[in-house]
Amino acid sequence: MEQNITITLPDQKKSFLIGNDQPLVLLAGPCAIESRQQTLEAAEALREIFKEAGIPLVFKSSFDKANRSSLHGFRGVGLNEGLEILSLVREQFNLPVITDVHTPEQAKIVSQVADMLQIPAFLCRQTDLLLAVAATGKPVNIKKGQFLAPWEMEFVLEKAKSTGNAQISLCERGASFGYNNLVVDMRSLAIMKRFGQPVVFDATHSVQLPGAAGGKSGGQREFVADLARAAVAVGVAAIFMETHINPDQAPCDGPNMLPFAELPGLLSLLKNIDQLVKSEHLEG
Repeated sequence: MEQNITITLPDQKKSFLIGNDQPLVLLAGPCAIESRQQTLEAAEALREIFKEAGIPLVFKSSFDKANRSSLHGFRGVGLNEGLEILSLVREQFNLPVITDVHTPEQAKIVSQVADMLQIPAFLCRQTDLLLAVAATGKPVNIKKGQFLAPWEMEFVLEKAKSTGNAQISLCERGASFGYNNLVVDMRSLAIMKRFGQPVVFDATHSVQLPGAAGGKSGGQREFVADLARAAVAVGVAAIFMETHINPDQAPCDGPNMLPFAELPGLLSLLKNIDQLVKSEHLEG
């Protein structure tokens, strides 16, 4: 039986499901919280773009990007200020939010603000972190490590579900392919769907070139749309996508973020593909 994740809007008036047989959902937003103004402006712009597209949005941004290539890489505004800003996003724009959790100690406090918690790929085998995040009872998106085979995520899932929390999604974000490169094996999506949990495809980190830009990661933004369309054709529950009004000016992950201006056309295509692929389930 397929497990769905339920996301309730902050005003408690509506909710939507994240599931492999449900209409496509996007987890999207800037890589990191750069400032209060930047985040609120991004949330407002994305709310309107996704409202026009008719696709549910879970707003994503990170208060801390702890897995940077260099000590000097931009990490964000920190836990307290970041959660305060995400609270404003929820209150002002009625958007559910998702953010990364890096340590077991952060799990409970982050769960008091975020509607969905995320385990970064590098940390997906950290048992104490998985247990602490899942034990909050909030929906959890676990990114598959670049170093793991898709079938190994069954054991990651087992750890998380041992807490009694079944609202877990598994996220593909590419696999290491030599040095400073990732490749996406679309079979991974089909394999992880066999576990009965919602499967998410990270369309932007999958085109990342880890550590390839001299102490920071590069990326191949031009392939984001191609990979997103392919993943939706497989029938995923959601697409994870980092996006920015001006990625070339972003302090982190700019080379693999999609500009806001390119979202409307891509979202229209993704929605059409999703409806075609899931037509039998959605009509039923």
